[in-house]
Amino acid sequence: MCSAARPDDADATGRCPDTVLVERERELSVLAELVRATASGRPGLVLLEGPVGIGKSALLRQLADEGRAAGLRVLQARGDSMGREYPFGVVRRLFAPLLETADDTGPLWPARAGTVADRHRPAPDVPAPRGSGTRGDDDVSYGVLLELHRFVCRRAAQEPLLLLVDDAQQADSASLRFLAHTARRLAGQPVLLALSRRTDTGVHLPLLDEVAAQPRCRVLRPRTLGGEGVARIVRQITGTDDERFHSACLAATNGNPLLVRALLAALRHERQPPTAESLADVEGGSTVALFSEPVLRVLRKESAETFAAVQAMAVLGDGASREMCARLAGLDRDVFLQAVLTLATIGLVTATLDGRDWSFSHGLAQEAVLADMPPERRAGAHRRAARLLLDSGAPAEQVARHLRMTRTPATEPWAVTVLREAAHEATLRGALSHAVELLRLCLPQDTEPAIDPELLVELGLAEARVDTHAGIRHLRLALERVGDAGQRVAVLTALSSALVRAEQTAEAVSLLAEHEDAVGAGRGENAQLLQAQRLLLSAWDLRSFREAMDGDSLDLGLPGDTPSERALLATRAAIRAAHMDHVDEALSAARRSVGQGFVASDSWVFLATAATALLYADRPDEADPVFRQLIEAASDTRAEPSFVTLRTLHADASHRLGDLPEAVAETGAALESAPPERAEFIFALPSAIRIHALLDQGDVAGAADTAGREFDPAAAEGWSWNELLAARGRLHLLQGRPEAALADLTECGNRQREWRRTNPVVSSWWFWAGTTHLTLGDTRRARDLAEQAVSAARSAGLPSALGTGLGLLAATYDKRAGLPLLEEAEAVLAASPAVLELIRVQVARGSALHAAGHKEAARKVLRPALDKAYALGARPLYRQARQALLATGARPRRPVSKVLVSLTPSEAEVARHAADGRSNLEIAEALFVTRRTVELHLTSIYRKLGLTGRGELRSVLGEPAAGHGKNRPL
Repeated sequence: MCSAARPDDADATGRCPDTVLVERERELSVLAELVRATASGRPGLVLLEGPVGIGKSALLRQLADEGRAAGLRVLQARGDSMGREYPFGVVRRLFAPLLETADDTGPLWPARAGTVADRHRPAPDVPAPRGSGTRGDDDVSYGVLLELHRFVCRRAAQEPLLLLVDDAQQADSASLRFLAHTARRLAGQPVLLALSRRTDTGVHLPLLDEVAAQPRCRVLRPRTLGGEGVARIVRQITGTDDERFHSACLAATNGNPLLVRALLAALRHERQPPTAESLADVEGGSTVALFSEPVLRVLRKESAETFAAVQAMAVLGDGASREMCARLAGLDRDVFLQAVLTLATIGLVTATLDGRDWSFSHGLAQEAVLADMPPERRAGAHRRAARLLLDSGAPAEQVARHLRMTRTPATEPWAVTVLREAAHEATLRGALSHAVELLRLCLPQDTEPAIDPELLVELGLAEARVDTHAGIRHLRLALERVGDAGQRVAVLTALSSALVRAEQTAEAVSLLAEHEDAVGAGRGENAQLLQAQRLLLSAWDLRSFREAMDGDSLDLGLPGDTPSERALLATRAAIRAAHMDHVDEALSAARRSVGQGFVASDSWVFLATAATALLYADRPDEADPVFRQLIEAASDTRAEPSFVTLRTLHADASHRLGDLPEAVAETGAALESAPPERAEFIFALPSAIRIHALLDQGDVAGAADTAGREFDPAAAEGWSWNELLAARGRLHLLQGRPEAALADLTECGNRQREWRRTNPVVSSWWFWAGTTHLTLGDTRRARDLAEQAVSAARSAGLPSALGTGLGLLAATYDKRAGLPLLEEAEAVLAASPAVLELIRVQVARGSALHAAGHKEAARKVLRPALDKAYALGARPLYRQARQALLATGARPRRPVSKVLVSLTPSEAEVARHAADGRSNLEIAEALFVTRRTVELHLTSIYRKLGLTGRGELRSVLGEPAAGHGKNRPL
């Protein structure tokens, strides 16, 4: 109903006069300040957010009034569902007044096209910007946005502009791109851009989030009204001062201004007095039951045509075109227009005089009309609306919305086509639950054998990620009917992954083994892909893993020319590297797989597996950029278990490189995004990496909090539980509980051998077990662990494990006797990316030198260790280095964080080349890496050193070297 006090308060267009804004003083003050700033030549940006009825539109109207009073040219537009069908629909409405009056608007707007589409657009008949086309919003180029922005700048140079867009969440994506583009480029322009968006629609629009994130954006979120605000509205409309009635209205509406006015209007139509007793029947704060009857009573007094019109409008929703509503209602266009004006007169809708732009006064009116329609009639109306929209060329999602409202299977060919197209678009957006809902509507009831195999595949693939058991059932059905070998591989891959999430890993491995030969008959690539998938999955089930290891050839001689060969090569390399089985060959195979693979053609899961082999071969500096690129490329699968593992492995690489903040951030993100299914299983590895990183930062409380999580016993079945035991054992040791530490670490070692993960690089359990043995006075066992690690690391060429093992071995002797071992350890680690282990060895060696009476030599070793520890944020190591340095009689200088030692070796090399003035392409060619790898390294360098660009990098690292001019292209 109209928010005015009486129905006849509405104006001739059916719009109600503005009511007094209540409890909005802060918002009005901010808006007034922005208007004054823009009038004086400064830009402004404001975004109003909140649910329907909270007062966003009223605030924008007040802003428009203040803008006109201050001399700003006010341009207004509103987003609606119909306008989303046409690129730049909101922009057309926004700039229509300028284009109608301007003599020279520049080259932006060409002559009118006069097409049929133009004549039927809900916006004024304003031609589109050049290059916008009619194929869809995705075709909008940067040049079009730039041309539009120049148009705004030209107009702003003549007079300050106030651009208002209400309900921006309803705008077409081309207009949203323009608004975001403008929001980023307001500097220096007397333009105030004001947007509003609803927050109760469930629609997530990154472009509006981008606007909100702009530094100059003021985000206003009007709150619901308090008791005094509700009382003011009640007194304004009814004149009553009954405090009990005021409180009852607050309780019934939760302080939403729109609902307060709707409630009062409903009481008036019901001829109920404004008393608390009149609201006694309202349950749960809902006004629908009380509001529906007076609305329907008013409607039933109108003609049959008006009733048919309002039902069609309720089905199609706000903003639907008058032509579409008239066709659905079965009315002549002029008859429908008269019905709309009648509805505006009685206050149920607001509408322009031509009926082109209309909307319900509030959602309760639409709900009342829909609730009154019998279910069968309502379903039929939605189905007819879907067909009408399809015939008019509406987007698939808009048509599918009405098919969903029928709540019955839509098996007609045209309906199935629309639903599948909408489901595909939803999948691309990451809205998998919505895609599943749409695809399920395509299934006929009780005729499962008749389901199209292609549809079964689509449904099963979508369900496998949101409803695992349903996905398994439909993928099994699809597997029985799909004949194409490539499609069978896709179904088998999805089905096996779903079985793993359903804790049926052994069955998944058996399924892949069963179909390996059949699918690969005549096509070796498919068999290779299935074998790679089977080996990968078997690593999560000990029995399957043993069977695979005993029965499979792990030959690394494949050339890696095809994606399937690279997938198999990566999987075998990771397994053999973890087993200490020809690590050098595994390293070469992993490099081939990564070097010849492409994200566009290879599965990112297997590329990540190859990077894991690099990590286990003690090359975290090579693995790290691969993980970074894959995280960016696979961002649409962030909720997948495999993506959680990817982030965790990247965190592991970051930790090994000494980037503790990155390791903590990545494990935090992995733990937050871990899916609910098999969450306990997936949580173990990121929890372990996080504990290690937090302990290296000195955050024992944070590590204890992570380790204190309750895990389901099923989580202990996988190898990732081994890593959690190692991390938990280290934590126990630092908490002064060496016996508990040794129990966890010993169990971890036994399990690692059971899983054949014998590479000392894979896990640091042996180092912390040895340290625990030393704490308990058992030097022999500590020495045995150290000697085993040193022997394995020497034979396989693993520098970080070798240096760490030598450091542990030195600790089993007295300080003088251990000095040669520490010298060798430092030399080995200095050439590796293992900066944390290097610091640890340097502190031990400095202390040993001091004990041997070599104070100056000790200081030379301890000072760089102190600086490195400070730069990395490794507080425990920093404290140890500082205490050791103080013990020598030195006075440690204040450390600086912007030092080269905070970078990994690869980053340091890229930084030197960049400081010398080389371009990214030149650096890539010099280091034999891709340009993208250089860009990722530079991003990490700037973040670690707190820099903004190469100019600051040169000042940190020194002037460019001779032979490299400062004017080289960057």
